[in-house]
Amino acid sequence: MQNLSELVRRLIVSDVEFVLVGGFAAVAHGVTLVTRDLDICCRFTETNLMRIQEAFTDLHPFHRPRTDLPLNLTPEQCAGLKNLYLSTDLGNVDCLSEILGLGDFDEVFRQAVKVELPSGMCHILDIDPLIRAKEAMNREHDRITVRHLKEIQKQKPKN
Repeated sequence: MQNLSELVRRLIVSDVEFVLVGGFAAVAHGVTLVTRDLDICCRFTETNLMRIQEAFTDLHPFHRPRTDLPLNLTPEQCAGLKNLYLSTDLGNVDCLSEILGLGDFDEVFRQAVKVELPSGMCHILDIDPLIRAKEAMNREHDRITVRHLKEIQKQKPKN
């Protein structure tokens, strides 16, 4: 059973340093397309990665590329990671250290806005950088999302 909102809530209450990016961020901006996973850009420190592991520990997390490998991070593994692709009982989570077209976590964080979601206060990538990131990815579903985001952008009042 997929529950992306619960995955976000767990990250928030576990004090994980992250920014919502990807489809779920687009949904938070008002896009009505369905997303099947949770994409986050996060700080890839041992402390932060261990918080992610703890947030999902009861959800039987495993490395998506290696279904035989449960999530059981060590300090040595944390030091060598750039991305972490997880499957959990509630859905898939892609933990990324940088976003194509934008940069590393610090740069992504600077381009995020803090919003109230049903699961709590959360940083999400603002609409302009989200469009840039989606355009940089240039996959069919990203191009569709960009069209929706640009339409939402047109309807927002100018400051």
